[in-house]
Parts: sequence; structure tokens; C-alpha cells
Amino acid sequence: MSFKKVDLSFQSCKSEYDDSDVVIFSVPMDWTTSFRPGTRFAGNQVRVDSFGIEWYSPYREANLRDYKTSDIGDLELPIGDVENSLKVVYETSKKIYEDDKFPIMIGGEHLVTLPVLQAAKEKYDNLHVIHLDAHTDLRESFFGRELSHATFMYHAHKFLGDHTIYQFGIRSGDQHEFDWAKKHIYQRLFDFEGLDKAVEKLKNVPVYITIDIDVLDPSVVSGTGTPEPGGMQYKDVLWAFEQFEKLGHIVGCDLVELNPYLDPSGASTAVAVKTIRELTLILQKNISKNKST
Repeated sequence: MSFKKVDLSFQSCKSEYDDSDVVIFSVPMDWTTSFRPGTRFAGNQVRVDSFGIEWYSPYREANLRDYKTSDIGDLELPIGDVENSLKVVYETSKKIYEDDKFPIMIGGEHLVTLPVLQAAKEKYDNLHVIHLDAHTDLRESFFGRELSHATFMYHAHKFLGDHTIYQFGIRSGDQHEFDWAKKHIYQRLFDFEGLDKAVEKLKNVPVYITIDIDVLDPSVVSGTGTPEPGGMQYKDVLWAFEQFEKLGHIVGCDLVELNPYLDPSGASTAVAVKTIRELTLILQKNISKNKST
């Protein structure tokens, strides 16, 4: 498997794959979406709109142009084929990890995180996950499917193990999901309180960060398939980013569930673009810190 630069990349992320430390890719998959499909279009819309914001982040005091980041574009998936689409995501992630690089993934539905976690777990045995989301995603099956955007974290737990998953911002799910969570994972309802303490606990272990954009309130992000009132404001997310910078070993990040065509104003995509910029810089700075020690 080999990767080439794409004509349309995220902002200034135009490094060759072989030279890069971080690899951006997007997964145009919404095959199991249960309400409003359209997340398959997020990756390319994020790339187009990324030229509307600065490359420099005053939050991180860092510039994307100062780091080697490649963008390999949308993955080519067999439309409607869940299992084989996930295989493509897994093989892509596995290759990135085998080459000692780190992924930034743009979804797609949240199920696409599952194969990335599988590949990350193979590389980093003591993998932990920080999961920002409105929904628990802990069902065993959904509408008769075991593999679904509503089940991915339950199935990730099978290979991650007890007490390796930290959820924040959760405010929707079936009762049995909340009951199950109390026994097997850390789950903070309604807000990000305690994230700083979780980061302190996890600062010496490999951590993957997955963010469902619907963790934000619909007043901030209306462009998502299953909006849930009562969510975070963007300043809450910026605070979370400050905590992430304290982690010792971030091994990958993703942002999923943006549905750009549900928000014709473009505001939701702008939120996604800024989030991808910040995650990329957080990951790049984390890599640089580890290289220097």
C-alpha cells in the first residue's frame, strides 16, 4: 500500500507521505447512519473550507506550515459494504502506524473509528481512549447490526478492556448503556468536568482521542446527523484542547459525524476545520516533545 499527495489538501498540509509525521485522511462512509445521512461528504468539504481560516493557531502559538503533515485524501470505499469499508480503514491505519506515523482522521460516521482503534491497539498494547460525544455508542447491536455508529465503542471495549475508555459530554443513550458503562468504563455525563484529572492519570500511556462533533450543542453545530440539545460550547472544547496538550503520548485523533449539507451557512464546517487544525497541532507538538526527550 502506498499513498500520494492529493490535489486538494487540508490547508498547508502538503508534505510527502514519506517525509511526514502526521497523516490526515478522510473516510466517506455513512452506511449505518440511522437518522440523517451525509457525513460521507465531510472530508472534502472540510478541505475546501480549510482555506477560510488561518494556518496559525493563537491557542497553540503554532503554525501548520512549521510541521510535516501529509493529506492522503478520501479513502476509496466499496459503497454500502460496511465490513469491507472498515477493512480499508483498518489497512490504511495499520500502514500509517507501521511506518511510525500518526493519523488524523475525518469521518464519516463514528463506526469508522473502530478499525483505527484496532490498528492502534496492535501498535500500542496499553492503549486508552478519550471519547467526546453526545451519545454513549455502547449498544451491542442497533437495528439488527452489530457494527454500527451506535455500537462502535462497545465493540472497541472488547479488545481495549475495562477502564481504558473515558467518555465526556454524554447525554443520550439507552438505559442499559448507562448501566453497562458504570461497570466497565469511565463516563462523565453532560459536561467535561474531570477531564483534567483523567489527563493527569493518562499522561504516561498511549492515548487516542475521538471527537463526535455532536458533543457540541446544536446551537453551535447544526450540521450533524443526530443533534442533541444540552451540549458543549466551543470554549469548552478549547479548554479540552488545553488538557490534551498535557498528555504524554497521543497516538492519533479523529473528528467524525460532520454533515456539512445540513448546515448551508457553513458554520458547522468552520467548527470542524478549526478543530482539525487544533488537533493536528496538538499531535504535532506532542510528537516533537517526545522526539526531544
